[in-house]
Amino acid sequence: MNNYISRRGFGRLCAGLAVAALATETRSARAADLPPVEESAAQAQALGYRHDAAQVDRAKFANYVEGSTCANCQLFQGAAADWGPCAIFPGVAVAAKGWCSAYVKKA
Repeated sequence: MNNYISRRGFGRLCAGLAVAALATETRSARAADLPPVEESAAQAQALGYRHDAAQVDRAKFANYVEGSTCANCQLFQGAAADWGPCAIFPGVAVAAKGWCSAYVKKA
């Protein structure tokens, strides 16, 4: 079996990788443009979302564990920066220091 790649195949591979890199960069640039989620929004209130995890009502949300934040949640799709997208709140950004009851610890 021939494991060599042709010159044309190498060019196609490089072009595909370049397109993938541009698409990834564009996606992250759009994430920075997302407006922040409002704590007063109906979905945020239902899930007990807070921009600062230290302000979570522990009596109401007994599943809150100290140290749980959006930055270390599996649903958080951004880097551990200030704000990023979340699978639970489409179209808006959540605070990396925030928390909601949908929290799932990253594996």
